[in-house]
Amino acid sequence: MSKIINKGDDPMNKAVLLKKLQNASRGNLFSTEIPKDTKEDVKMIEELVGELEREGKIKIRECIQRDYSVFLHGIIKYASE
Repeated sequence: MSKIINKGDDPMNKAVLLKKLQNASRGNLFSTEIPKDTKEDVKMIEELVGELEREGKIKIRECIQRDYSVFLHGIIKYASE
């Protein structure tokens, strides 16, 4: 069920992150890895995830920093297309 999200050329923002989590989900559960290049990438990902949690759109169960990625596991609470 885990999916690796390719950073590609898309700038990461809240809407892009939520859409990628929805695409990586099975039902309302998601499990994904987001590649990171720098510590600033990790901070940005954590800030975006925090905003989505405060808005009530997702609930994070795990956020694990790995050597080259950030692993996210949680529940999508509000999934509008």
